[in-house]
Amino acid sequence: MGGGSAVLIKKGAEASLYLEMWHNRKVIMKRRHPKLYRTTELDTVIRSQRTAHEPNIIHQAKKAGVPTPTIFKVDMEEANIVMEFVEGKQVKEVLDTLSKEERLQLSILMGRMIGRLHKHGIIHGDLTTSNMILSPYGKIVFVDFGLSERSVELEPKGVDLHLMKRALQSTHYKHATECFKEIMKGYAESVGQEETKKVAAKIREIEKRGRYVADRE
Repeated sequence: MGGGSAVLIKKGAEASLYLEMWHNRKVIMKRRHPKLYRTTELDTVIRSQRTAHEPNIIHQAKKAGVPTPTIFKVDMEEANIVMEFVEGKQVKEVLDTLSKEERLQLSILMGRMIGRLHKHGIIHGDLTTSNMILSPYGKIVFVDFGLSERSVELEPKGVDLHLMKRALQSTHYKHATECFKEIMKGYAESVGQEETKKVAAKIREIEKRGRYVADRE
């Protein structure tokens, strides 16, 4: 990998992220794990498909005006992606430390970016404050598109934002309500009020479904 030892920074079920040096720059290497329960042939196909899919979506997100890491290399055979190491802090780390005004501004910006993704038919699939990096220049960079998909349907948009709401409630519970309200405000700036109303109704429907299942259990 061009010198320097790799440091594991995130181990997931699907893939692991390593911080390493590549041609004298810090990069993130994403390696997809072989799944032993699949046949070797099937496993190779699935890992290759997902390895190709993620950089493509990241590129589409960039075209939609959403900051994402630059992709340097895609190795289909090894199911590896080499991408930019984004300088900054996870929004998860900073959201609760900001002043109320800064926190609400940041939430509006998050919503605006999510709206841009959805407007261009991109569903992130794992919207949490861990997968957003606040750069030193005040930009939010969206990372980890491993579970992303293309869709213009209401259901996946609702699910995406429902996940975001749940992430706020579990990680930033003191500010979850006000932050989500601002996220939806920013979202409306990108997709318009009518679409936002439909998505908000879908989120409520998903929440009801969740409560119904919980009550039955």
